Amino acid sequence: MNIKDFAKASGLGVLFLSSFQMASAQDSTLEEVVVTATKRSVALQDLAGSANVLAGDRVGPGGIQEVRDMQVDIPNLSLGDQFGFARVFMRGVGMTSIDIGGEGAVSFLQDGAIIPRPAAQLMGMFDLAQVEVLRGPQGTLYGRGATGGAINMVTSKPGKELGGYLSATAGNFGRAQFQGAIDIPMGDALSARIAASLDNRDGYGDNIATGSDVNDRDAKAYRATFVYDAGGPLTATLSAQYYEEEDNNYAFSYFGQSAGSAVPVPLGVVLLGGKTVGMVGGDFYDINSDQEPINDRDGQLVNLTIDYAFSDSLSLKSITSSQSLDRFLRDDLDSTDVNLYGQNNYIEESDSFGQEFILNYNTDRLDLIAGLMYFDEELYGEVKVPMTNICFALAPELCGTPIGDAINSGNYLQDGDVDIEAWGAYAEATFQLTDRLTVIGGLRYNHEERAGTGTFIFDAIQLNVPTDQRASWNDVTPRVTIQYAPSDTVMLYGTYTEAFKSGVINTGSLSPALDPETVDAFEIGLKGQNSDGTLKYSVAAFFYDYQDMQISFVDETSTVSTINAAEAENSGIELEVEGSFGNGFSFDFYLTYLDAEYQEFFNGDYANGFAITDLSGNTLPNAPENTAKLGVTWEGQVGAGVLRLRGEAYYQDDVYFTEWNRADAYQASYEQYNASAEYSWNDQWQLSVWGRNLSDEEVMSNNIITAPLYDSLRVGAVLPPRTYGATVTFQF
Repeated sequence: MNIKDFAKASGLGVLFLSSFQMASAQDSTLEEVVVTATKRSVALQDLAGSANVLAGDRVGPGGIQEVRDMQVDIPNLSLGDQFGFARVFMRGVGMTSIDIGGEGAVSFLQDGAIIPRPAAQLMGMFDLAQVEVLRGPQGTLYGRGATGGAINMVTSKPGKELGGYLSATAGNFGRAQFQGAIDIPMGDALSARIAASLDNRDGYGDNIATGSDVNDRDAKAYRATFVYDAGGPLTATLSAQYYEEEDNNYAFSYFGQSAGSAVPVPLGVVLLGGKTVGMVGGDFYDINSDQEPINDRDGQLVNLTIDYAFSDSLSLKSITSSQSLDRFLRDDLDSTDVNLYGQNNYIEESDSFGQEFILNYNTDRLDLIAGLMYFDEELYGEVKVPMTNICFALAPELCGTPIGDAINSGNYLQDGDVDIEAWGAYAEATFQLTDRLTVIGGLRYNHEERAGTGTFIFDAIQLNVPTDQRASWNDVTPRVTIQYAPSDTVMLYGTYTEAFKSGVINTGSLSPALDPETVDAFEIGLKGQNSDGTLKYSVAAFFYDYQDMQISFVDETSTVSTINAAEAENSGIELEVEGSFGNGFSFDFYLTYLDAEYQEFFNGDYANGFAITDLSGNTLPNAPENTAKLGVTWEGQVGAGVLRLRGEAYYQDDVYFTEWNRADAYQASYEQYNASAEYSWNDQWQLSVWGRNLSDEEVMSNNIITAPLYDSLRVGAVLPPRTYGATVTFQF
């Protein structure tokens, strides 16, 4: 289905569903939504920028169960995972590094505190009040890693009375999930909320060689939140969260040979007589590997937020966070059931501390935000690949001899520490010149220091070198916005902003310190609603001039290199509409267009002996030209309870996963259909039946080209197949 057909079908679906006449007690006026990720509370329709807010009831079974599920709900958002970390792209800007220590271009936060590691961004999606997404560079307010945008997960806070909920979910693939929370009053001023999530399911596929599940899930998460509020000027919130996974998730799927492969099957087949998944009859979700994919991780997050109101117009907020992440990941680089130097062991350990002070000052015509932030992280990373049986590739005549055994005992080892320290200071003023005209101006100073110590060892080429290096960077990022409201229901805005993503030192990497990424961004937009509040719409057009993108690839020496690409330009248009038909019907719809191209970029080409190739004009990875979504909901009284029916259709254009724009790292366009039915009664019980990807589309979420040492295989990650289940919730 192309985008024109989809838009036509969407319109017919709305017309068809709106023709039904069913009794409903639902108020047709749309609720006002408030976003706090701008570091002050702003109604979504009054925000001079592109943003979305997903209510907490959208997070959970049948809805947003993992971070990657969000792409259906957010325009121009593309999400996947690789090596067990989140790959988030917004408007074509995102996580392009595959090297250890790499960082994304979309800032992730929980209750305003930065979550620095992409691997940790896959955690914490439970018991949320809402998820806030700011699309476009957020250089003034967030600085160091927000060239693509920002995502803030707002956790649920305790109430003043004893209460809570329990939910149980059962679904296909042996899905069993239990979630719950309880609010505990502890006096007039203190209250607590304890929340937990236990999530288990079988794998979407099998490791045919061993009989084990792959891409299964065994995850546990716990959070305790304490709120102090005596009704005075001081309020404080302390939360502590723990998360762990121990399963065979994030497996490497084998997708075939690439344009750079010398033989039509993996070297494990040629040299040792191994078999690929296709040779043993496996399907899209299966692997055939002598190595089990291992995912073992745990993380802790402690947040302390203190608010003090000096007066009705002046307040100070402090956000203090401490985080840690430890994870081990194993996958199979040779993609066969023999061990041809394919065992890839990946370790990441991070301890970080963040502190931010935010001053808010408000008068009738002036809103001022000023802030200071400090961030410190100690990061350790290790990639270890034992060179088992490499003699069969380098010197087969020596295999079985002492020399061959010595060759086979070597390693590819990339390990080291990176100490990260960042400072920032910012101010943003919103001044209402007239009742209709507002000007916003902001400025941020960024300072970043990184010091790396480590070693790179590659015994196959007799390489053993230290990788110690140190670098620092400074940047100033301004913002100017003009906002005009010709009426009470329409608002126009235009924004120029700059954003900065810090330079990078990857752990144990031979690559020199990378320069920061920078972007100059222009956006114009229109937001409005009809007079009775039953229809809301927004249109945004943007243009980015992107400099020094940080891109990772595997070079001709079979090592991961990370470089700065020269220039790229991204432009696009986004349309969003939501409305109520009356009679219980409502809908939400978006349609996007994106043009994201390299303007100046030369790189070695894996398909042509790594000869330097001009990639100017190629499309950026994970940048679909069109995406669209239509969601239709009906809610009404049925018997003694309320029934809510919802259907969603999502379309994504084809994407490339590498800068070379070849069919060997490519996902064709696809549609995804989701549906749910919820019945609530007695103000306590709810039964939900749901299904996602109902057409069972087989979709790659990422595809990389491996090292020449493995004959440039195609490996990657996959999105879930069709899933369905039922959830029972009891509120007390």
